[in-house]
Amino acid sequence: MSPSLTAFFDALDRWTRQVPLPDLMRRLEHLHVELDELGPFVQFDPVRYRRNLLHAAPAYQALVLCWRAAQRSPIHDHRGSSCGVRVLRGVATETLFARTSAGLIYATRSRELPAGSVCGSLDMDIHQVSNLQADGCDLITLHVYSPPLLHMGVYSLTDATRHEYEDPIHAGVVLDGSGI
Repeated sequence: MSPSLTAFFDALDRWTRQVPLPDLMRRLEHLHVELDELGPFVQFDPVRYRRNLLHAAPAYQALVLCWRAAQRSPIHDHRGSSCGVRVLRGVATETLFARTSAGLIYATRSRELPAGSVCGSLDMDIHQVSNLQADGCDLITLHVYSPPLLHMGVYSLTDATRHEYEDPIHAGVVLDGSGI
């Protein structure tokens, strides 16, 4: 691991509770990381985006997410966790959602986040991340969840029910792309 990445994790390892989102985002903005230093954590799935556990501690977990063109997350929240994201390669598209009084969700805005961009979301923010680039253009993002992401709400555009999803990555399991 590079000195920059080691220093990044050392600073986060000092936290025993949730890392404040502004602090997490500031650290991500100043992080210098090269893709070749992430080596075995840059793994793709041909069908769904893939979540690869990079590092974990009591106050957070860091994952490298790898997206092929046209892959996207479900519409979801991060119940109980905040999330800082740094785009390492490609252009991420984040779509934000709100709920109607009837509980249905609707998109409120979308934005493109090119390589080097940092964004964050709080626990009950509802969003979707997508790789809407042309075929052959991969997206690689670094996500830091604090505290570690254990549960998420998953939403549908056609159903007001918020479904619960338990994330197996918190146990150190590398998903095969079939999960969130």
